[in-house]
Amino acid sequence: MVAMQELNDIVEIKSQVLYETARHAFKGDLETSWFDIPYEMIKGGKPNFRCCVYRERAIIRQRVKMAMGKLPHDTDQENVDSDQIVYVISSACEGCPITKITVTQNCRGCLAKKCIKACPFGAISTSDGHAVIDKKKCRECGKCVAACPYNAIVDIERPCKNSCAVGAISMDENDVATIDPNKCINCGSCVTGCPFGAISDLSMMTDVIKVLNNKERKIYAMVAPAIEGQFGDVRLPEIKAAIKKLGFDGVYEVALGADIVAYNEAQELVERTQEGKKMTSSCCPAFVNLINKHYPELSENVSTTVSPMVAIERYIKANEPDAMVVFIGPCIAKKNEVVHLYQDEIEFALTFEELNAMLAAKEIKFEDVIPYDDKATRYGKGFAMSGGVSQAVGEVLREREIEDTIEITKCSGAAECKKTLTMFKVGRLKEDFVEGMYCEGGCIAGPATLMELNKSRRLFEKFRNDNKKENITKNFERQELGKANPHRPQ
Repeated sequence: MVAMQELNDIVEIKSQVLYETARHAFKGDLETSWFDIPYEMIKGGKPNFRCCVYRERAIIRQRVKMAMGKLPHDTDQENVDSDQIVYVISSACEGCPITKITVTQNCRGCLAKKCIKACPFGAISTSDGHAVIDKKKCRECGKCVAACPYNAIVDIERPCKNSCAVGAISMDENDVATIDPNKCINCGSCVTGCPFGAISDLSMMTDVIKVLNNKERKIYAMVAPAIEGQFGDVRLPEIKAAIKKLGFDGVYEVALGADIVAYNEAQELVERTQEGKKMTSSCCPAFVNLINKHYPELSENVSTTVSPMVAIERYIKANEPDAMVVFIGPCIAKKNEVVHLYQDEIEFALTFEELNAMLAAKEIKFEDVIPYDDKATRYGKGFAMSGGVSQAVGEVLREREIEDTIEITKCSGAAECKKTLTMFKVGRLKEDFVEGMYCEGGCIAGPATLMELNKSRRLFEKFRNDNKKENITKNFERQELGKANPHRPQ
């Protein structure tokens, strides 16, 4: 871990908070020592990244609370949405005193005065040969921005609002960001989009550590296929071995659940097309949330097949009904999927960031292990990338020799997803099946990944190409994957 004196990056700060919280949780003294973690991280009286150490420690303390699964102190406790995962740390939201409409130095003080004439509120005048905006009168309509011939007046959006494609973020009377849970899809875009780290996600990490410290039942980890490439050249067998050292009784690949999903989703797609209906994928929780909250008329078109996370959980519990399971992936929205729909099935969900903190806290190193064959097909692993779901579903259709009759498309990233769903909504979508991934590039670009995307993509593709297991139908039968109920509650 990085020494606090060297911390000046929000990713490093968040990692350090998770590490210290995990370390104390494993020691068993977190409940009595969590308040002291900011002092352990920030020693002395010299600030590192804020105006003063007191503010830095106050923000760190709120981060520790969220790492413990507790809400930030300024949250309106009476109106909390129990499904909400992403919250604003109010004490950290003070680095964006951005005036939305601003006159830049490019203003030439021209004689046309188009900005003054365009403003319906009389908010613009001239001073010393330059346009000046009266902030009390300005309504941020943007007409002056469009009128200026020199583009000298700019419209600047706050980064958190700019990152939110569903309009869930606004500013309160104190100019602090607020999140509307009725619009928020818990995608995590604002978490990575805020330059000051003032938005974060609630963690289940310390609850997992408590269970591992005091095991009464078997507990299994379920790792998302995107994990390959997140630890550099470390391969999946080594990653699974390290996770077992945390105290897990076993580690399952969610890619095997993806094989279940592809097999069943292909069958469902055939049935829907025979009825003249179109269908979307259901594996990305942010994409499904986008549909349910912002395109509700399309909710009935979402596949009834569960996500790979749920499919592999049901496969595990078909064999061991009393086992506990923990999902580990790159996705913040998966936590929302668990608490909203599957609390009775899946005990916890963690991110790669939280897993990394737990491994560091226990000083667990990756070690060489004897290689073994992958349980999942290369198509199941491919669910981690944009296009992977449609390729897998297409493969099952080819195995059944019916692929030529069904058209498939994909969308990746907020803009593409919204465009595709709009086309679907107005009846202009040609294809029969839509694969939707809210993170641009797929799960390997999730908000809680560890590795820079281009590098992790190269590594992931390298590892995936080593997998020669291709027939999903044969793998479904060989692994007896039909044990898992593939459908979500209606």
